[in-house]
Amino acid sequence: MGLQSATTVATGLLDRLWRDASGNTLGMLAAALVPLLAMVGGGIDMGRSYLSETRLQQACDAGVLAARKKLGSAVVTTGTVPADVVDVGNRFFNVNFRDGAYGTSNRSFQMTLEADYTINGSASVDVPTTIMNMFGYANVDVAVECSAKLNFSNTDIMFVLDTTGSMSLTNPGDTQPRIDVLRGVVKDFHAQLEGSKSPGTRIRYGFVPYSTNVNVAGLLKASWMVDRWNYHGRIPHDTGTTVTGPIVKQEWIYVSGTAAWGTTYYDSSCPASTTTWTEVGHWFDADGTENWEYVLNGTTYSCSWLDSTTVEVSPYTYTDYRYIYRYKDLGTQTIPLWDWQYQTMNNVDVTSLKNTSANTMKTNRTIDFPNMAGNANNPSKLDANFNGCIEERDTYEIDDYDNVDFGRALDLDIDLVPTAGNPATQWRPMLHEASFVRAMDWGGNGSFETGTSFATWDYLNAGWAGLSACPAPARKLAEMDAGQVASYVDSLYADGSTYHDIGMIWGARLLSPSGLFASENADQAGKPTSRHMIFLTDGETAPLDLSYGTYGIEGIDRRRWSPGSAQTLTEVVERRFAVACAEARKRNITVWVIGFGVSLNPVMTECAGAGHSYEAADAAELQDIFSKIAAQMGELRVTK
Repeated sequence: MGLQSATTVATGLLDRLWRDASGNTLGMLAAALVPLLAMVGGGIDMGRSYLSETRLQQACDAGVLAARKKLGSAVVTTGTVPADVVDVGNRFFNVNFRDGAYGTSNRSFQMTLEADYTINGSASVDVPTTIMNMFGYANVDVAVECSAKLNFSNTDIMFVLDTTGSMSLTNPGDTQPRIDVLRGVVKDFHAQLEGSKSPGTRIRYGFVPYSTNVNVAGLLKASWMVDRWNYHGRIPHDTGTTVTGPIVKQEWIYVSGTAAWGTTYYDSSCPASTTTWTEVGHWFDADGTENWEYVLNGTTYSCSWLDSTTVEVSPYTYTDYRYIYRYKDLGTQTIPLWDWQYQTMNNVDVTSLKNTSANTMKTNRTIDFPNMAGNANNPSKLDANFNGCIEERDTYEIDDYDNVDFGRALDLDIDLVPTAGNPATQWRPMLHEASFVRAMDWGGNGSFETGTSFATWDYLNAGWAGLSACPAPARKLAEMDAGQVASYVDSLYADGSTYHDIGMIWGARLLSPSGLFASENADQAGKPTSRHMIFLTDGETAPLDLSYGTYGIEGIDRRRWSPGSAQTLTEVVERRFAVACAEARKRNITVWVIGFGVSLNPVMTECAGAGHSYEAADAAELQDIFSKIAAQMGELRVTK
């Protein structure tokens, strides 16, 4: 048998394989190896990827937890994670997922700081493949996210409480006015926290009641207040003319019956009087005195608007009340005619309100204005009361709230400490009766006059009209027992209109660790402090341009708003509230906002942020919300 060529042999072998079906199994097995190898290889490579992802998640969590603990309660105004905090976070991440672990490459870890001081992290890595590389997949991209939030065992809580007139109303389904419900809930909240705190833990409480303004002067140094300030008053003015008029003698003589005040209550409107006057006699005496005798029955109502929706109603009821009115004409007289010259009283000396030796302010004092009360022909002294409410320091009318100039808006610079002798940086005492609203009558008719105005009658006086409410004094942060909390909240009262911005401004000032009370609010050694503001309101923003508030009489002083502004006064108050809230959160303060008997507007919910705003329709819901807030004041934790 001769030798065959390789080609001939190969051809013969293929022919035999084609004719012999028993050899097909080998071919099919060979063909199946490719997808089988892809499945097995994919499982092996994906297993490595899952292991890498698990370890990467653990490293990401460790990194943000360590970074958030390092950040502690420090104040960060830049919006970025500080370099030393980044360094700590990176170290913990690197230890838990070393460079090149599991053969990975392109390891990356980044952290960002949220407005509520949560630190978010994102990590990624490329996991190499072994078998899947044969199919063109060299790497598997793995990415995870993580987030850490920190609350500390030491806790500062500032209650910023709406105590406007509507807090005297009662919510449907409740048996007590809102302010009474609030008192009880705050007491229970204090008991809950004190009962659950661990030994050695410090919890401090502070309070800022707000309405048309805030009462904070008792907390301020005398050097933080001006020595002189301007107020809206009047002086007698000689018109250079005379007037001739009657001289009369009048008397009112009680005969019988009763007249008494009833229980004050609150409503949305003032009831109409039901009093009837019945004349039962009319005669002249021998000397010409004319007499009328009347009998009164029914109820007359004295009403005072506490805010734009709430009236304080005081009923006065007559029961067979009989009296005699006597009138006698004594002739005429000619006298010089004087009127009132309404003007700004510049540079009024208010240093008597300062206790300079102790560097404190004196409250419940008066400043005397000679010849401002009575009538212009026979003026008398006016005592203007200083109850502890203040006017804000310098600011400006903001037209771009995304770019506030804090060098001009000193009222919104939460941490600015006043400079003695620099009135722009200092606060000013409110003198409630020195607040004539020129040139407005008592019906609110007229127009705001920034210059001098003359009148023979009384212009509206914001203090006399109840448009210059002063809430209960604010209280700085301090450890308080149950009796102290009860005594304080029981002293709160409802009065005034709703100005949310001033409540937020002063809540942030009293809570900030880096401002007016930095030394008192600093962290204890080795024990950082968690800071919380609980902002509770029962009403929509409701400022009144006739009021004398923290920015003076808005229509006359025009420090942040004027009658011709493109924005309404309500819009100004709400936008300043938003700025102040943002400043508070920059200082590592958690803000909780609660609407009690009212729906929160977007400004409020955006201020609080996700998960920190609530609405309560009645006492039970408010109690539940405070319990939830207390439960969330926990420890360091991963949040996602």
